[in-house]
Amino acid sequence: MSSRMGDLLKEKLDQLQCHFTWSPQKETIDLDDMVYRLQDAIIFADKYQAASYNQLAFVNCLQGNSEEAIQNLKEAEKILRENHKDAFERNSIITYGNYAWVHYHMGQLDKAQSYLDKLEMICKPLTDGPRYTAMIPEVYGEKGWSLLSSAAQYYEEAMKCFEKALEEDPNNTEWIMGKATVLSRLEAFSGTPESRERNQSVKYLRRVLELDPDDSMAMVLLALKLKGFRKSEEANKLVEQALQKCSKNPYVLRYSARFYRKEGAVEKAINLFKQALELTPHSAYTHHQIGICYNIKLNNLGNINPRSPATQQQTELISLCIYHFGKASECRPKTAIKPMLDLAKIYIINAEYSKAEEIYNNLMKLEDIRPENEQQICLGAGSFEFYQKGSESSAISLFLKGVKIEYDSGERKQCKKKLEKWADKKLRYAPHDSRALGVRGLMYKMDGNKSKAIEYFEKALKIDHENEEYLSALSELRLSD
Repeated sequence: MSSRMGDLLKEKLDQLQCHFTWSPQKETIDLDDMVYRLQDAIIFADKYQAASYNQLAFVNCLQGNSEEAIQNLKEAEKILRENHKDAFERNSIITYGNYAWVHYHMGQLDKAQSYLDKLEMICKPLTDGPRYTAMIPEVYGEKGWSLLSSAAQYYEEAMKCFEKALEEDPNNTEWIMGKATVLSRLEAFSGTPESRERNQSVKYLRRVLELDPDDSMAMVLLALKLKGFRKSEEANKLVEQALQKCSKNPYVLRYSARFYRKEGAVEKAINLFKQALELTPHSAYTHHQIGICYNIKLNNLGNINPRSPATQQQTELISLCIYHFGKASECRPKTAIKPMLDLAKIYIINAEYSKAEEIYNNLMKLEDIRPENEQQICLGAGSFEFYQKGSESSAISLFLKGVKIEYDSGERKQCKKKLEKWADKKLRYAPHDSRALGVRGLMYKMDGNKSKAIEYFEKALKIDHENEEYLSALSELRLSD
């Protein structure tokens, strides 16, 4: 085929709904980790095997393993034919779209076109829209799961997909479970609308169990939510029931262990997490959770005195935290932000400041991450600059960066609190410090105290006449009358 025909084919491929046209790309996901997670899902999450093979084909193709990608798609197709005999074509839209893209990347343009032809025949009776795809619940649902498993910045888009799928198929437990899962994750982020009404996921998890009383994942996720609402008796029963049903399922083991950790049964949690780790040895999530357990045990021993050597027990627990937080960070260098922050804190406790600094420097380079993650990094790095390095100027810059991200998270509030404390202290002995005056002005502006904000920005500009940030803030405040 000529390059012109290749370009025309590419235009058609871009119209498809499949992994190659959805948001996650090579730069935003940890490919090796994704391979391990999808391989685990194929073994342990029977319901989603075909979807996992589809996503694995995409990741393999991104890594240059096109032949392996074709084999993944053949497995997906086989499972779909077995599980959806009467509705195979509806369920094959994404698989065929992925086939077309993989063949295109392999330079097999005729084969790519043949899958486009198949898609056109499948989609024609299903839609009045695009020729090569149909926005039906099966497509929305699989897209939702794909986005949900990719990275946290795609959670809101995943939610919209599950909602679209449920509009036409409201009793589909896969889509209800998808919405429940993404809701529970968004509820855990301070600053999201979902975090202000944290019981929405409970409703959907209960609905899953109404339709499928044996869904052990819904049981443990519901137990975790109920624990937060102090419904411990029901929560404990759900976890016990889930473990009886699926004692060899790593996902059930992980969430059960997390439940027991929150209950204060740290040793029981570690035991369950280790069982999960034996089944899924590359799991960043499990390594991080084990590290958190050891960190709790370390904190329970009290603060380490920097002037005297740590006890043997403290030293052992520090080593275990470093190992597990380190493994989680290695697995996901782009997306495991919390394990990396936790690892930096342990290095600080252990007075390994150069290692902590390296982590913060790497985290500051990350792009396309959730705003609360960016604020967590600013808070952690700023605190390190302030307390360990004694670099007041760098710390204030980082805290300011955190508060200027317009996302109302707990970390933003902590950055603001640190800035207020610093500015007030500074102005007590240096009342003409322009930076402290400007910070105070910004804090008043954030609080909605317009007159005080104007007063402090004016004071700052008397000293730092040409400061564009203060001039802009003052102009904005005066125009807002």
